[in-house]
This record gives sequence, C-alpha cells and structure tokens, in this order.
Amino acid sequence: MFAVTRLRVPAADVPAVVAAAADLLAALRARPGFRDGELGRAAEDPELFALHTAWDGVGSYRRALSAAEVKIAGAPVWQHALDEPGVYLPG
Repeated sequence: MFAVTRLRVPAADVPAVVAAAADLLAALRARPGFRDGELGRAAEDPELFALHTAWDGVGSYRRALSAAEVKIAGAPVWQHALDEPGVYLPG
C-alpha cells in the first residue's frame, strides 16, 4: 500500500518544511514495513508538495504513525497537510 499526503506550504515556510520532511522520512525508514518514501514539489505550484510513502501493509503504516518519534518528527510537516484521503491499496 502507499500513502500520499499533499501539503500546502507558504513560501516562507518551505525551507523548514523540506528539512522537517527529511527528518520525518528518516524516522519512517526506521519503522518495520517501510519500503520507500520521498517528498516532491508540484511543478506548476511552488507551494504544493506531496509526501509519498510505500509500506508492506496498512498495519505497518498505522503502527509507524503511532510511534512517538514519528509523531514528533511529523508534526512540523503534517500541520501543512490538506484534509483529504491519502491511503491507497493496490488495485
């Protein structure tokens, strides 16, 4: 399964959020079931980002998000998240 979290980041906050996303991905990489992840920026909208992560399954993803170190690393990133569905299962 994979997760996509889109982020709306004001221009002034972009450097801090990019750095925080790197810290978040490092914390996620340490969690069981994590496969891959990356942060991308929309080519046509410099304030729109997407955080993509891939997991062995929903359980691994949910357990990772409940880990204290992930919550702490994720807070500065997720405060910019758009409120929309983001978890996808293979078709």
